[in-house]
Amino acid sequence: MTDYLSKEESLKNHIEQILKNENLDIHRALISAIAAELGIDSLTCAAALTYLTQAIENTTNPVFLSDQKTGNQFPAKNPQLGIKMVRYRLDVGSKHRITAELLKKVLVEESGVDKNNINNVNIQNLYTLIELPDEMPPDIFQHLKSVEINQHKLDIRRVKARNNKKRGNKYIRRGRKRDPNSGNEISDQVDRNSNKRVD
Repeated sequence: MTDYLSKEESLKNHIEQILKNENLDIHRALISAIAAELGIDSLTCAAALTYLTQAIENTTNPVFLSDQKTGNQFPAKNPQLGIKMVRYRLDVGSKHRITAELLKKVLVEESGVDKNNINNVNIQNLYTLIELPDEMPPDIFQHLKSVEINQHKLDIRRVKARNNKKRGNKYIRRGRKRDPNSGNEISDQVDRNSNKRVD
């Protein structure tokens, strides 16, 4: 019960801030239009929107799709709430004439996964990133490795989550200290003949 009250307080605080800082005329017109179109009153429409926003906030792993043309992201249609999703990499991409619909069709036929549980399809030139439910049986996973689309194997692999590890070369480049008074000349010049420092 206390969790519900804290969410209610948070919602009230957000609403107060919006009322103080934002012009809501466009949003009022939108609510009126939606309510009229659905044949409901504005209060019921507002209640449905509140429910929707809380459902989105309660989703542990919100799923977003990318619009390939604009790069914008938007919520996936009908994401299954409560299902843990895992990211996979497939060795097929746009170069292999792959589309999201074709990929989904093959995955549904070959693995039996529900089409609504195939999320976040990100088709690159040579590979595709995709999210599937976590509970994929090992035999299905092995089968998907050998499945071909347009004569190219999927070779599905699980993408490991990043642990904020430092990546790249461990070599640290150390430069020489420069004397700010002498422009860009090196302050510790070495005499080539004696290997002694000249001050």
